[in-house]
Formats: sequence, C-alpha cells, structure tokens
Amino acid sequence: MRRSYSDIPLSEALELLKESGSVLVDVREPWEFEEFNEGGINIPLAEIREKRILLDSYNTIVVICTNGVRSKVAAMDYCRVPEWSEKSILHVHGGILGD
Repeated sequence: MRRSYSDIPLSEALELLKESGSVLVDVREPWEFEEFNEGGINIPLAEIREKRILLDSYNTIVVICTNGVRSKVAAMDYCRVPEWSEKSILHVHGGILGD
C-alpha cells in the first residue's frame, strides 16, 4: 500500500505549528520566502531530498508553497521515505493563497 499525505487548510497548518514536533516546510525559492512567508523553514523543492535530514526530528511535516503545486510534489516525495512511515505528512491545500 502506498502512503499518502493529507490536505489541510492554511488555518489548520498554522494551529499545528504551535505543537512541538511539528514543522512547516516552505518549498518555494528563497527570494519568494524572503518576500513573504508563514514561518517555518525554507527548503526549495529542488533541495528537498538533500536536506531531508533537517526534518528527521519532527513527527508532523506540513508542506506549503504559493498555490499548492510544488508542495504537493514535495508531500508525495516525503511519503515515499521508508524511515518516515510513522510521520504525519500534511499538505496545505491551495498554498499560501488558498485559505
């Protein structure tokens, strides 16, 4: 069985970030993140595999981008990590613009 992520609205993602063990991963480019962000850490989509170790300590990984396209790709990739089978992978539906 293939593992899947869950879509959540931005408001729910921001609530989750108040809990320890949760992280928001913004997969936009650094200039986009600097211009505006909802917090969390910036790992551009092209670097999500090489920087995966930064997320090992979190139980809940929430992925976001501008409109939900790049973050969906990242969420699918994170679901394929065998060592992360116990982690909760969440995707902000519609991204920053969506809520």
